[in-house]
Amino acid sequence: MERFFEDLSVGQKFSSATVTVTAEAIKAFAKQFDPQPFHLDEEAARGTFFGRLVASGWHTAAMTMRLLVDSDLVPAGGTIGLGTDELSFPRPVYPGDVLHIEGEVVAMRPSQSRPGIGVVKVFITTLNQDGQAVQRFSPILMVRRRPE
Repeated sequence: MERFFEDLSVGQKFSSATVTVTAEAIKAFAKQFDPQPFHLDEEAARGTFFGRLVASGWHTAAMTMRLLVDSDLVPAGGTIGLGTDELSFPRPVYPGDVLHIEGEVVAMRPSQSRPGIGVVKVFITTLNQDGQAVQRFSPILMVRRRPE
């Protein structure tokens, strides 16, 4: 169900289904966007800071975005970002990790320049199968207002 600005409230929580991270997906993303040894090759990754193959932080962010789009937040007009106040990666993502997001609406205000739009800030934590945070993200979204 699409949610207009008026359907949201500060403190409202939302969540997603899960995605399982595979070594193949890590390597495919890295080959195209972040070609570093610890993202591309298990053997090369052993000699790095991580000690094994890990997903790029940008891959984690892309998976988080997919989980957000498929979550039960569903902003009217789409998930359209104006920016972010925070993006951090407190823990690596490894092959076999099962990720999901948990989020909360933390601030809301009507747009001052566009009366048909509201501005909504959410805080999203991407968690692995052990409940450990692998990403924290605080996007600011444009959300359509309910037509009068």
